[in-house]
Amino acid sequence: MGLSYLGIFHTVIGVIAIIAAFVSLFKTAKIDLSSWSGRIYFYFTLVASLTALGLSSVKGVNPGHILALFIVILITAAYYLFAKKPGYNRSRFFENFFLSFSFFLSLLPTVNETFTRVPVGHPLANGPQDPVIAKTLLVLLVLFIAGSILQFRKQSRINSLITNDPRSGYKSA
Repeated sequence: MGLSYLGIFHTVIGVIAIIAAFVSLFKTAKIDLSSWSGRIYFYFTLVASLTALGLSSVKGVNPGHILALFIVILITAAYYLFAKKPGYNRSRFFENFFLSFSFFLSLLPTVNETFTRVPVGHPLANGPQDPVIAKTLLVLLVLFIAGSILQFRKQSRINSLITNDPRSGYKSA
């Protein structure tokens, strides 16, 4: 496989982040930063994205570095909305979307690297242009879009219920 120590660390941290995202999505249908799995996703994705900046098979900045920085921006913005804009409001839509989009983007290099390395000696794909990678990414894109729509609808119902409940302390606009 030929991974450096940084590559091994990055991979382990990244796998833990992906597992935490799946746990959070399974439990709450979103990556919930108030749960332990959501916090693990946030911190481990941050570390995995930053360590990705030290990994490259070519010199200089490449699309993988840009993707890693974009993921950092997305999760940081989501964390800001979570911490500084509490309550059931429009901020939750953006927070949910940013975290889900960061997860989807994290899966792009994950699928490519996994399919071109596993199983060792006879990988599933020959390179990034392999049809099996393209088809897998297409399925993930459809799941991301469907999941985002479901999250939006669920958050709309939650926001509506909370803002219309006189016990919540929120006033309907």
